[in-house]
Amino acid sequence: MVKVIRGASEKYASVKSLIEYFEERAEIDGILYLGYPIIGSVEGAINIDAMLVSKQHGVVIFDLCEGIKVENRSDIRDELYNKVKSKLTDYKTLHKRRDLMVEIGVVTFASGWKNMSEKDREFDEATKYEHLDKFLDDQQWSNKEYYEYLLQAIQAITKIRTSPKRKNVKKENSRGAKLQRLEDSIANLDHNQSAAVIETVDGPQRIRGLAGSGKTIVLALKVAYLHAKNPDWNIAVTFNTRALKKQFEDLITRFTYEHKRDEPNWEKIKIIQAWGSPNSEGIYYNLCKVHGIEYYDLGSAKSLTFNNDYFKAVCKKALKDIEEFIPMYDVILVDEAQDFSKEFLLLCYEILENPKRLIFAYDELQSLNKNTMPSPEEIFGVGKNNKPRVQLKNEKEKPKEDIILDVCYRNSRPLLASAHALGFGIYRDKGIVQMFGNETLWKEVGYDVIDGELKEGKNVTLARNLNSSPPFLENHSPIDDLIIFKSFKSDEEQAEWIADEIRKNITEDELRYQDIMVIHTDPITTQEAVKSIRGKLYKMGIGSHIAGAANPDIFVESNSITFTGIYRAKGNEAGMIYVINGQNCFGGLELARKRNILFTGITRSKAWVRVSGYGEAMNKLVDEFETIKENDFELSFKYPTEEERKKLNIVNRDMTKDVQKKLENTIGSLTDVIISIQKGEIYLEDLPEDLREALKGLLTNES
Repeated sequence: MVKVIRGASEKYASVKSLIEYFEERAEIDGILYLGYPIIGSVEGAINIDAMLVSKQHGVVIFDLCEGIKVENRSDIRDELYNKVKSKLTDYKTLHKRRDLMVEIGVVTFASGWKNMSEKDREFDEATKYEHLDKFLDDQQWSNKEYYEYLLQAIQAITKIRTSPKRKNVKKENSRGAKLQRLEDSIANLDHNQSAAVIETVDGPQRIRGLAGSGKTIVLALKVAYLHAKNPDWNIAVTFNTRALKKQFEDLITRFTYEHKRDEPNWEKIKIIQAWGSPNSEGIYYNLCKVHGIEYYDLGSAKSLTFNNDYFKAVCKKALKDIEEFIPMYDVILVDEAQDFSKEFLLLCYEILENPKRLIFAYDELQSLNKNTMPSPEEIFGVGKNNKPRVQLKNEKEKPKEDIILDVCYRNSRPLLASAHALGFGIYRDKGIVQMFGNETLWKEVGYDVIDGELKEGKNVTLARNLNSSPPFLENHSPIDDLIIFKSFKSDEEQAEWIADEIRKNITEDELRYQDIMVIHTDPITTQEAVKSIRGKLYKMGIGSHIAGAANPDIFVESNSITFTGIYRAKGNEAGMIYVINGQNCFGGLELARKRNILFTGITRSKAWVRVSGYGEAMNKLVDEFETIKENDFELSFKYPTEEERKKLNIVNRDMTKDVQKKLENTIGSLTDVIISIQKGEIYLEDLPEDLREALKGLLTNES
């Protein structure tokens, strides 16, 4: 059947008629793009009304005409044919020697030309469905083995995702060779990714995706597409991790060039931080300037709150101080939205031109703070009629407002299932740590029920399905090599082992320096914690750096192993990942946040993961992983009820006004605080860090 992906188009009647036609042609296997692609040329970008890419017919370009006036469009059809053929000619994978192996056709579809007689109609002009039938029947493609390569070319990502050939690879089965084959296999977008890029909503759009599902690439492609379609729009891209800035710049530049054969107009595209400062542009800083309100930097923000969520506090203050919002952007795209408060997302919404195109992408399990992702109703509130201002719906014949990217192209099934099992605490001795608010989300992110029922209070066993976790991601290496958990007697012993393993990776496994990333689980102590490993590597003649130390916007350096804290690791990936001091993530306070750190570290890997640590907590973490492996990376658990989930979510919730008031009333009396915790009126996790530490010896808080 034909999958329809709806880009921006103003030819509503023709588009509707074309979609209805292909809904009746179930035997055609392919994708119908609307308002896509955009072909770059020396004369400027050429927008194609619609294009069918199918195994039976190759490429069929549709020149859509609205209205009843008949016109000669042969020159337009010729230009469309020549531009598309020129684009496809650039791709060697579509050739057999000198011949382009793709069938290309162009047809004008004008259902309003009722007064055109059959004798006046050209074969490549269609005014009704039977004309399209004849045109497609005449265009048969005999080289369908080139179909996947054709999709890659149309989606304009082959050149982006194809990594440079590894000149150092000499052995057929080395890690370097395996990584090269993996990278070559991941070349084209799936249907959901294509929809996320092209489908444009007049309002907010949410993109939920697993780690490794391509959210960052999708957002970069979307910026390039919107910029090419609407060059006058002011577009802002924002994020929580500064290391993503260079990645966005590179991707948007290359994608825009594919569309327009020109550089992006950086006056119209702003890749900026969320907070910002007088020295570095940001969403919050810019809105303070435009609205004439007081700007708070990190130091002054501490006066606004007693907890450490300073950015939430300044956004909350801005919402209170601004009486009337001034539109500043046409589109804002937010990456890693799970790390932002609802106050920041609401600020983004308020400073958008109507119809409020806010596109936010996230994976809730990668949250490294205590926030859970609120619903759109919670974020954007209600309007004058007491109805939610934003309700995300996926309606037939309309662009999707809520997109889930369920296929993971980075992590293999064992890696992703282990990350989920550990992140949720599925096999933890003391019980589950956190859980999706809605049980159906498990299926939406690529799990199948293989036993039991996915219902509250019921036992269930879940496993990754083959579509969402393609087998080629794990078939290159034995499972025991894909993911290893290892406990040592001391930090020094851990450092010796990691340094020696990295030496082997470089000298024996044919991995490049940029294929290796060492992630420390506690971002505050990273510099000191990695000193021993870096020193040992230095003695071996292997260079290394701490990401962001020299330049906050630079993550990878040439001929240097990247060491990083978990925050800077987000959005980045490598073939071999070392997560060190894993014992930090086993237990204690703020356990959901710690488990999310472990989840995020593991899911940075494109191939292999090593999680190491030392001490009793690491021994227990190793035992927990061994249970996951013994269960063949399936997740078996009793699905918690709504009441049970409320208790699980304690460590992930924002503090309510009632809790804040209760704290203010009891904070002066240690006895009152203890009594309130025991009654369940406030929680240990809600207290300021110094007070929590003081109470550790007085309370038993089972995390």
